[in-house]
Amino acid sequence: MPLNIIEKFSISYMQILDEKGNVDPELEPDLSRDDLLKLYHYMTLSRMVDSRMLNLQRQGRLGTLPACTGQEASFCASVLAIKNTDWFAGSYRELGGRLMRGDSLLNLLYLYNGFEEGSYNYENNRTLPISIILASQLPHAVGLAYGSRLQGEKDTVALVLFGDGSTSEGDFHEALNFAGVLNAPVVFLCQNNQYAISTPRKLQTKSATIAQKAIAYGIPGIQVDGNDVLAVYKSVKDAVTRARNNEGPSLIEAFTYRMLMHTTADDPTRYRDDQEVERWKEKDPLKRFKIFLTNKKLWDDKKQLDLENELKQTIDETVKQFESKNDFKPDAPFDYVFEHPGSTLEEQRMDFLENLKKETEND
Repeated sequence: MPLNIIEKFSISYMQILDEKGNVDPELEPDLSRDDLLKLYHYMTLSRMVDSRMLNLQRQGRLGTLPACTGQEASFCASVLAIKNTDWFAGSYRELGGRLMRGDSLLNLLYLYNGFEEGSYNYENNRTLPISIILASQLPHAVGLAYGSRLQGEKDTVALVLFGDGSTSEGDFHEALNFAGVLNAPVVFLCQNNQYAISTPRKLQTKSATIAQKAIAYGIPGIQVDGNDVLAVYKSVKDAVTRARNNEGPSLIEAFTYRMLMHTTADDPTRYRDDQEVERWKEKDPLKRFKIFLTNKKLWDDKKQLDLENELKQTIDETVKQFESKNDFKPDAPFDYVFEHPGSTLEEQRMDFLENLKKETEND
């Protein structure tokens, strides 16, 4: 008997705004002036905060942190495509997107200085805290999306962001499988920044794309230019519309690049060369979006200068407020290990406080 083809598959690639600022008018999403300027505001804020936090860390004034520079389009545009009543589950590289969701810059500074109190979003309780464990937030997002439907929320969806390294974890595959089987209203957005710390994508998977992994779970998959804010917005908006219409989950691969280090504990020069970084600088999402806005007569050099001065003042004031607070309880981490701490934990707490006292006296 001859072999019969059961199914044929293909993966599409979307780009609307190219590196030169040229736009495809047929695919350009219908975004208002306010939304376009909001996007640029938060993308710029994210870039400036990232730079300032890096300086603070190098000066010993902030703890280890992940860099987000170069990926602003992927997390800001995707957040714009959902509602405040939707769920947002991310990892640790969505700075501007989290600020758009109401996260406090002050709280984020506390968080990166080791105070867990900074992880709570007082403005939006449907924004999950930063997830450090790779892919752990993906099953959570599926559960939140599916659970919302069970509770009668017919219009609620969940957006979950993660890196390419997460696609090598079991939670990624389990989440996509459950989402497909349960027809859960969830949008998976992979920020493929080419490296899982020092591991390049080619050593993670033989697949030509990450988007094609959706095929195995019976859901749509698409790869988009992750540095193209318009393409990211449109792809996420289309997926969100599908989810709201009870048409199930989607997987989007935002093809982007991490311009700086994985975290401040990392040295990227050991596993990638400067020429590669320079090539990606030509694809800078902020650079091309600025050209786009300028061509639309929505932006100019004066507005750029005014925005940068405004944001610098905001950041400066927030850093000053952050560094003026000194009443945190130093042994607070011991409070959250067990509901009823035992004698061993209390002994460790006392040792910690005693050593801290000695260090303070020596200073």
